Formats: sequence, structure tokens, C-alpha cells
Amino acid sequence: MDTIFALASAQGKAGVAVIRLSGPQAHSAANILAGGGLPSRGLTVRTLNAADGTRLDEGLVLTFKAPSSFTGEDVAELQIHGSMASVNAVLASLSDMDDLRLAEPGEFTRRALENSKMDLAQVEGLADLIDAETEVQRKQAQTILAGALGTLAEGWRRDLIRAASLLEAVIDFADEEVPTDVTPEVRTLISGVMGELTREAKGVRIAERIRSGFEVAIVGLPNAGKSTLLNALAGREAAITSEYAGTTRDVIEVRMDLAGLPVTLLDTAGLRETEDHVENLGIELARKRADVADLRVFLTDTPDDLGIQMQEDDIHVLPKSDLRAADGRGISGKTGQGIDHLIDNISCILSERATSHGIATRERHRVAMIKAAEALAAGQTVLELGPDMYDIAAEELRTAIRALESLVGRIDVETLLDEIFASFCLGK
Repeated sequence: MDTIFALASAQGKAGVAVIRLSGPQAHSAANILAGGGLPSRGLTVRTLNAADGTRLDEGLVLTFKAPSSFTGEDVAELQIHGSMASVNAVLASLSDMDDLRLAEPGEFTRRALENSKMDLAQVEGLADLIDAETEVQRKQAQTILAGALGTLAEGWRRDLIRAASLLEAVIDFADEEVPTDVTPEVRTLISGVMGELTREAKGVRIAERIRSGFEVAIVGLPNAGKSTLLNALAGREAAITSEYAGTTRDVIEVRMDLAGLPVTLLDTAGLRETEDHVENLGIELARKRADVADLRVFLTDTPDDLGIQMQEDDIHVLPKSDLRAADGRGISGKTGQGIDHLIDNISCILSERATSHGIATRERHRVAMIKAAEALAAGQTVLELGPDMYDIAAEELRTAIRALESLVGRIDVETLLDEIFASFCLGK
């Protein structure tokens, strides 16, 4: 196996840069740069020199012995001064060594997966943690990275293996009298796993929204102050505003952190009948985005005027409160009146929804759990037909077990790996 290396810290000038090596030649390569004598596991401050003796830098060298490392292989990390020149000089020296090559995106993490240091769900959790922008995203990613989904899946798998073994025992001794009816225990095991699978699958959509972001659409008639409101919420001039109706033709997006949740605010075209072809395209796009948004803010006197049905939790506020009599539902992006109340309202609604999320965070997880639940439902049906159908019930249980194994990457996930690891940086 090749020994790989890459810059593990961010590109650009910094106080410290970390260069990571992993593979059978990791320690020997580090020893060449450091002049030898490195411990198989430990840290030491060394001067790093090129093959011709040229001084490269002084830094901290950490060594990890397989399998007690992130990748499960021999690993070395060089913590050097973070100038681009120093980093490039050390990387160039490593490139000149035999049997070393630059790592591909995500290759360190992929080796951790292949060496059973992580399961696939943990890999996805690490990717989410790297991309986390808000506190709730960080906590969710940490839960997955800590192995919570794998632990849950292993518990389900253990119960199903127990149920299948009971059925197999009856099948193996079909010609003999089996003293105990296994149906009640198998039924209980299947029902318990089915209930948890169904509950967890229902929480995936909210968990996905925490990971990718909730969308909140601001909808209203032309010149209702939607763009001014968006700018006030964003704290910057994100959208063009004017006194002319129909100024906004496209959907303007602003990403925010509200109560630790990632939220994308959408400023949409004013909803009205018009003969302007380009404006009509913007209005149609506005309706489509509003339909699929997680929450809509109706900025209008009468929501019925917009031709969009208000849903539960949608917010109705009166526009341009600075130009009308004071009203508890009024808001003004120009003066800021009602802005804090609107932000609190949006945060409260989305935070309440977020409490219903489960551990699973991706559509892949949901599909695997639904597939397992469907197999269990089929197995439960044939189970009630008696011992003559135990072989079919056992096969359905095995189908469910395979679905759960794909959840954590034990089987049937090769086609996913390239896509997943492509999102990682070189040093991960």
C-alpha cells in the first residue's frame, strides 16, 4: 500500500501548518526529514532538513503506531510554521521520496473506514462536522461522528439476528418436537425494531434540514417591502430596493444563523398578474420556491390576495408599519419595527420542529431504514402463518439485516464512496 501525505490544515498563511502522512513508510519518511531517532509513538521538536541537508523548518513531529491512529496505519504529523513557502518546501521534499504520493481528497478518512476505525455513518458525520456553520449543526454532526447511528443500527441488527436464529433453530429441528413456541419472542423482537425504525425514519427530513438549512420565504405583493425586510434581517444590502413595483425578478437568498439553526431567507418576486414575460418567470419561480419552503412569511394586508394557501406555522405580518397606525402584527424593514419579534417567531417555530429530529441525517439512511422496516413487515405477516412459513420469515429478517448493514457501510455501498469522499479536502 502507498504511503500518502497532504497538508491537513487550511491553505494559506497561518501560525501553524499540519502535514499528515499515513502508510507503511510514514515513520521512515518523517525520520529522514527529522534526522532519525523518532519514537514509534510520541512527539518531539526537530529541525527538518531536505535530502541535500538544506534546512526546511523547525517543528513538532508526532508519530502514531498502527493500529492506534486515525487511519489505523502508521501515521506521522509534521506541525511546522504556517508560511506557504515552508509548507511547499516540506511537501516538495516528501514528493521526492520513493513510495510516497500526494493523498487524494478524503483518502485519509477512506483508509480509516477500510481499516474499521470508522463506519460509513461516522464518515458522513465527519464531513458534516467540517461543513458545520451553526451550533445545532455541530452538535448533530458530533452525535453521528461519535457513532450514535452505528450503535443504534447494531442494536437493531442484534435483535434481528436473535429473532432469525430462533426461527432457524425451529427449521433445523423440523423433524423433532420443539419444546418452546418461538413466535411470541420473535414477534416482540420484530415489533420493537419496526417501531424504532419507523420513528427514526420520520425524523430524517428535519435532521436533513438541520444539516443543509431551513428555507424561509418572504412572499407578498409587489412593492410590499420584501427586499427591504430581507436587507434588514440580513444586516446588509443583499437585495436591490426601489419604489418601482416588480424590481425583484429572481429569488434572492441570504443565509443566516438563527438560534443555532442554519436558515436561508428567500426574497421572492412580488405576486401579481402582469404581461411582462420576464417578471412572470420570476413570479412563477417565487411560487415554486414558496411552495417547498419550510416556512413562509406573508408580508401583506390580506394573505388571500397572494393566491398561496397559508400553512400551519406560516407567519402573517402587516407591511410598512412605519406608514400606518401601530399594530402588533406590523413590521418595517425601514425602521426596524417588529424585526426582533419576527426573528424570535421564526426561531421559535424552527427550533420546535428541530426537536423532532432523529439521529439519522441523510436520505440514504431513511431509505435503508424504510427498506428494513418493509422487510420486517413482510416477515411479521408470514410469521403469523405458522412454523411452515418460518423459512420465508427468516429470509425477510435477513433482508432487513442487510439493509441495516448498508446503513453503516458494511455492504452495498461501494458506489457511494467516491461521491462521499470527493467532498473532503486533501488532508482528510
